[in-house]
Amino acid sequence: MVLAIGIAIAISAIAFISNRLPNDVREEFLGAPVMVPVEYAELIRDASKRCPAVPIDIFAAQLHAESGWDPDAVSRAGAQGIAQFMPPTWEQYGLDADADGIADVWNPVDAIHSAAALNCVNRKLIVEVSGKRLHNILAAYNAGFGSVRKYDGVPPFPETENYVEKILKNSKTLTWE
Repeated sequence: MVLAIGIAIAISAIAFISNRLPNDVREEFLGAPVMVPVEYAELIRDASKRCPAVPIDIFAAQLHAESGWDPDAVSRAGAQGIAQFMPPTWEQYGLDADADGIADVWNPVDAIHSAAALNCVNRKLIVEVSGKRLHNILAAYNAGFGSVRKYDGVPPFPETENYVEKILKNSKTLTWE
């Protein structure tokens, strides 16, 4: 218990200090900053309200991890758009957020709002799972809520573990253009 408290204090101190470091030192310590493109900033702010359980900086870092802000991205596995939805997942959870009559995975408005909403769907589906809820929400987006349930937390898949770690790290260096 004492060790856990000591570690928590050390991590808090590092976070506090890192936010006060010069940019070049901070980049070396935490990594290059993740820039939220100006064309998506207000959209992300608006969409993030769909799932307050995921802080806005985490949500923006998640979108960056998914596609690097490319609305035309297609993964080797077939995930599509800026939020990298697999077609069956899009069919089930895709929203027509801009109310144009079409839920379009290639439309950043629809996809970003859908990603935020899916985070909260996943939150509800993994509520009984052990571990840190935010980590589990991110893992569910990447590996599916079934995998998070099966492993009672972040699944032991290197891709998913790295995904969660990358988002948490990048959220600390996030800058809004």
